[in-house]
Amino acid sequence: MAYSDSDYEDDEGLGIIYPLSIFFALGIWLVFQRYQSIRNRAVPFRIRTPEQIGPNFQALKIENPSLEAHMLDPNLMPPFSIEGRKYITSYDPATSYHLGTFVADSQGDIENKIRLAVEAQGQWRNSSFADRRKVVRSLKKWLVDNQETCAKVAARDTGKTLLDAALGEILTTCSKMDWLVNWGEYYLKPESRSTNWMLVYKSAKVYYEPLGVVAAIVSWNYPLHNAWSPILAALFAGNGIIVKCSEHVIWSTQWYISAIKECLRVCGQNPELVQLVCCYPDEAEVLTRSPWIRHITFIGSELVGRKVALAATEHLTPVTLELGGKDPAIVMPATDIKQYASIWMRGLFQNAGQNCIGIERLIVHSSQYDEIYSMIVERAKQLRLGTALSQPNDGFIPTVDVGAMISSDRFNDLERVLETAINHGATVDAGGVRWKHPYLEHGSYFSPTVVGNVAPDSELAQREMFAPIATIIKYETLEEAIAIANGTRYGLGASVFGPDQEHCVNKIAKHLQCGMVSINDFAVFYLK
Repeated sequence: MAYSDSDYEDDEGLGIIYPLSIFFALGIWLVFQRYQSIRNRAVPFRIRTPEQIGPNFQALKIENPSLEAHMLDPNLMPPFSIEGRKYITSYDPATSYHLGTFVADSQGDIENKIRLAVEAQGQWRNSSFADRRKVVRSLKKWLVDNQETCAKVAARDTGKTLLDAALGEILTTCSKMDWLVNWGEYYLKPESRSTNWMLVYKSAKVYYEPLGVVAAIVSWNYPLHNAWSPILAALFAGNGIIVKCSEHVIWSTQWYISAIKECLRVCGQNPELVQLVCCYPDEAEVLTRSPWIRHITFIGSELVGRKVALAATEHLTPVTLELGGKDPAIVMPATDIKQYASIWMRGLFQNAGQNCIGIERLIVHSSQYDEIYSMIVERAKQLRLGTALSQPNDGFIPTVDVGAMISSDRFNDLERVLETAINHGATVDAGGVRWKHPYLEHGSYFSPTVVGNVAPDSELAQREMFAPIATIIKYETLEEAIAIANGTRYGLGASVFGPDQEHCVNKIAKHLQCGMVSINDFAVFYLK
């Protein structure tokens, strides 16, 4: 069979076309990926740094600090006040420095903020996941770049240490943003559902649609994280959100939410998607009874949680409640005490004990009880209290281990509960009373306290103290330890420590009535 030159020329032409086509397609793919990378890249932005965290900040010290201190001292009022309106005084509980006095939201203010969020959400609900990831990435970049500033703002408004702010505010919030970027779309995408043989010719899918505008009523102990966490989740799901912060942290929360609003603006979105409400409890039901609110998240006390849930029934609004905890940490026999001592100390005294998932009960086997009790007493006595921020003209930043509590309002009750425990056989060899700072006379400090020989059914062992109080309980058998751990009305988190991880899980953790358990660690589930 004969072949002509033209046949070879056609083969050579085809041989060139194939690699050229592959390179051309690859080029298009690379250009598209580059475009997507630029389009979804974090957008930088800036907001003003508060002067109140500067080293030379000098403010009026409030002699009797409270949310209504302005009613006793007219100097605390803003230059231009509105007659007939309520105000809220913000102050640093570690120093009693005045941070600002803010007008409380009225019923009309709250209704208007809900209206603005509803209008903004109408467009945002149709945003792509790429748009939502861009907002989250931009917020994370800003938070990481400004982490020291954010930690100082939290420390100034709550009295916590910078380490507590780094762990409880920055690290946890960044972890949740990472999860949203990596997994948010996966869990919100349509899901196929299987069917039975009679409907084999049919198909079914579940679609997750935005609810609309949701509300989050959050506590004061972690102002950055508690505000940002529901905001991030709401925005990624296509919702608008109203955040009602505690009156104790209006100064810091306003600043943190101003960052989110600026981020939305530079990303080309409507900043009115996120609204901050700060008011006294009398006006809060305007939010919880609103027909425009599609879901409510509440973090706080059981008493207020009941009121929120009751108000939500008016329009059958779904509610998610987190009402505190009395988290136990069970120490199994033969546990290496030195290995876990620092973890126990952090769990007991982090954020001055004002931690929803903090260790409130350390349940210890009798064979190691004396050694652990003595160790914690000795270490608690060495903890340094004070403010994490330098004072004017100090020239240095003090080293502190435990900051102030949010206020001194509960000090009388804490001392009463401790005295009752002592009268019933408990021992207190460290702390037990409020602490007077040598030069911060109006600071809200309570001594790191260690209470031993605590009866499991006592008020101290049953109530959430939310204070730097370590309650140590002795047990003889694992069954008794489990019964003690499950013996409260709470069931938020727990920890189990022991030499054998499988035994910790199978013999203890699986029998605990709680939502989350850490093995040989404390609260790491909060980052998952």
